[in-house]
Amino acid sequence: MSMNGLHHAPTYYAATMASAQRWPRLEGDVRADVCVIGGGFTGLAAALTLAERGSIVRLLEARAIGWGASGRNGGQIHTGLRHPQRDLEREYGEESARAMWRLAERGRELLEERVARHAIACDLKPGLLLAAWSRRDVAQLKDHVEHLSSRYGYRHLRFLPKDAVAEIVATTRYHGAVLDAGGGHLHPLNYALGLAEAANGQGAHLHEDSKAIAIERGAQIRVRTAAGTVQCRALILAGDSYLGHLVPELQSRLFPINVYVAATEPLGEARARALIRDDIAVADTKYVVDYYRLTPDHRLLFGGGESYWPGDPADVAGLVRRPMLHVFPQLRDTRLDYTWGGLVGVTLNRMMHAGRLAPNILFTQGYSGQGVMLAGLMGTLMGEALTGKPEGFELMAQVPIPAFPGGAWLRAPLQAMAMSFYALRDRLGI
Repeated sequence: MSMNGLHHAPTYYAATMASAQRWPRLEGDVRADVCVIGGGFTGLAAALTLAERGSIVRLLEARAIGWGASGRNGGQIHTGLRHPQRDLEREYGEESARAMWRLAERGRELLEERVARHAIACDLKPGLLLAAWSRRDVAQLKDHVEHLSSRYGYRHLRFLPKDAVAEIVATTRYHGAVLDAGGGHLHPLNYALGLAEAANGQGAHLHEDSKAIAIERGAQIRVRTAAGTVQCRALILAGDSYLGHLVPELQSRLFPINVYVAATEPLGEARARALIRDDIAVADTKYVVDYYRLTPDHRLLFGGGESYWPGDPADVAGLVRRPMLHVFPQLRDTRLDYTWGGLVGVTLNRMMHAGRLAPNILFTQGYSGQGVMLAGLMGTLMGEALTGKPEGFELMAQVPIPAFPGGAWLRAPLQAMAMSFYALRDRLGI
């Protein structure tokens, strides 16, 4: 995954970028109302929101816009937060759970509205199928449909029995599924690039090849890069797993994992539609999730397999091919034209970690695999919090996120052992 210069990783998304726009490196000393560190969905949404509200914004991206998780993910749009609403009600109370639901719905609406208003060419499509990997998941999915329909008025969900799922997806691996017409999928890198152009159009200053290397905190904050500094009254940290050691106090509640995706050779329309009948995305209920969809040029884009240690395995293609063939054994002789990986930040309880390091330093991290919609929402909420509307951000900042056990030395091996255990449960179907 290492890259030189401003080039994106050699992904299917990079090969089908809608824009080759590059943004200047930060040179010299500048001032801003707000500095944003991170050029992914979170940072771009924050910059756009702030610029729309009249703030002077400087966004610093270490590589290229969308270089990290925002430009490499599966492009799937899930409804709600990372946990079912019934679980959120039990954990945080019904009032807070309902407020979180309203925020998540707003996040979905924001995504759709921005794509339409700024004419972002990112292949946004409706439809997401959540497939039950084991029999024990069926009852939970049925309860999820009933609960959201009866208690929240969400009418976009429909439970499908095993035979109905097999009519949509050419596999016998699933025991049922929920079809969510309110979910969807998109080309994530093109979405990020479109947000960048929208933010720039509102007056935000975007800088690529501008890695933040030091932060001086105070009433006036100074963010230093190799070639310049930004002096600002407020700072938004939106780098997630790619912040590294810049802000050490955030590391104990975030665990970066390597996830992998592949895109097949073009299958042709007939063969592609024989795999997935409708133009929807699919994800399953495993702990180590498989997720996939078709591309406009009739490839299967499949995400599966994880690594919990630094660096990539020697055979990334083989790592992704194994779960792909478990779902679609008929693709045994199909070529993989693109394979890639990237970091995804997860939290211990899989809820995103939001808060303030100081009254004028805000952060969000740890979307735990569902950042396409949630990252844009949280960037927006951070921008609003700095311009007089903090309620949404403060609600999410109140969610407690436990630290990973083991401290600096044992955290990684303990978490790797735990995730390997759950991956084994997936393979055993228990």
